[in-house]
Amino acid sequence: MSAVGVVLAGGRGRRMGADKATVELDGVALLHYPLRALMAVTDEQAVVAKRDTRLPELPPGVALWCEPDAPSHPLTGVVHALRTARRSRVLCCAVDLPRLDARTLARLLEADDGHHACVVPRVGGHLEPLCAIWHPRALPALTRLPAAPAMRDVVAALGLLEVAFADPRPFANVNTPADLLTLDS
Repeated sequence: MSAVGVVLAGGRGRRMGADKATVELDGVALLHYPLRALMAVTDEQAVVAKRDTRLPELPPGVALWCEPDAPSHPLTGVVHALRTARRSRVLCCAVDLPRLDARTLARLLEADDGHHACVVPRVGGHLEPLCAIWHPRALPALTRLPAAPAMRDVVAALGLLEVAFADPRPFANVNTPADLLTLDS
């Protein structure tokens, strides 16, 4: 089964104080870290963002899919990606995962048996729904959810396949400037 690799970049970045996609770590925009990992394991990639989101230059062949302006929630990007991906499954990753690697994503893709609405990593006892595979069959249920649900509650209600990961480093996210300083370079 093929998958479209999608970076979710539509957040406001309030805690970061800037658009997360353009914040740099080691001289590279945050957006490019998960995008590079996706490029290594998928044939098609896209960035989902609001129309007014500041983004760094995208590599050739990477599409920009503009999601609705409201609501501001990761689920908006997931739903938009599923609608735009033409009935393909989507491997969505948040823009703030600079340590995400191709090996981690390949493991998720290999675990996907095609029988679940989503495939989600479990790390340290917690689900990581902002790095997950979403199947088109999840779309009807996702569009009926109440406004701004917790993403972990969303995946738990959908019929998910959990994939256990022992190493939390690929899932370390960057929400504040201090988070940048705590990542190992």
